[in-house]
Amino acid sequence: MTGNIPIGQLMPDPAGPLDEADLINRYGRTTHPHLRINFVSSLDGAVTIDGYSAGLSSEPDKRVFGILRMVCDALLVGAGTLRIEGYRALRLDPRRRAWRQAHGLPEYPTLVVVSGSLDLTPTLAAFADAPVRPLVLTSASATAPPGLSDVADLVRCGTDRVDLTTGLAELHRRGLRQVLCEGGPLLFGTLTAADLVDEVCLTVAPILAGPGAGRITAGPAGPPRGLSLRHALATPDGTLLLRYARP
Repeated sequence: MTGNIPIGQLMPDPAGPLDEADLINRYGRTTHPHLRINFVSSLDGAVTIDGYSAGLSSEPDKRVFGILRMVCDALLVGAGTLRIEGYRALRLDPRRRAWRQAHGLPEYPTLVVVSGSLDLTPTLAAFADAPVRPLVLTSASATAPPGLSDVADLVRCGTDRVDLTTGLAELHRRGLRQVLCEGGPLLFGTLTAADLVDEVCLTVAPILAGPGAGRITAGPAGPPRGLSLRHALATPDGTLLLRYARP
């Protein structure tokens, strides 16, 4: 749970280097239902390099990425991102599992996949090897492939498309109140349009990716929504770790 590249705080008050406990405190849980988005972007706004987000990530970004997973109740991800990024089963190392248990949380968070079409393969490791049975938010009209209901619980929310407001309410009803979304861009955009986003954690990589890649958000248009900068962290190589939340 430790890293070699120091992370310092630029604001609200300069501090650093920050240890693991400091970072957990800055990305901690809230006392109310909360939807947090986590993305990494290049300086010029690219969401991927050569089609994958891994080319933008770094050791400090991965450290925060791991903490965000550790403190959440549910990890929300779109089906396309699950496939493209090759998601594995949502597992944590022993120290992070111990932290969760010490804070009264289940040993592992729950994976929640959003899929309007149910074009999902039950043998994917994210399903077949999951330590906690995943949930799939889908529409009433979608037909599940054989075997999917054996490895995941299907939650029907919406008739012809997934109603994320209803889906998020169902997660809260099941006790999954702290939700971390890792994308992709279409899911981020749809959540934004529905005014469901409470917080955005954005890592800005010191890279110019050039034209071609998409932005971290896509999908339906909606009104601009203001967020307040809660902290700005930085590493010696120029990586910024920004946290914005509703005022």
